[in-house]
Amino acid sequence: MKGNFISIALIVIGAIALAVNLDLIEFDLVALIRKWWPLALIALGLALYMTPDGNRRGGK
Repeated sequence: MKGNFISIALIVIGAIALAVNLDLIEFDLVALIRKWWPLALIALGLALYMTPDGNRRGGK
């Protein structure tokens, strides 16, 4: 699954870059980061919360 996610992410990033270069869309990465940076903290927190703890053993 990890390989599929990376492949899809690269395709999406490439398509967005091509659309920006062809002036099909306007994309301001700096403005986007300034507005939505707290979402990265939320996503990181959720990822850490959902990660299974490797120290536990079954039944204990």
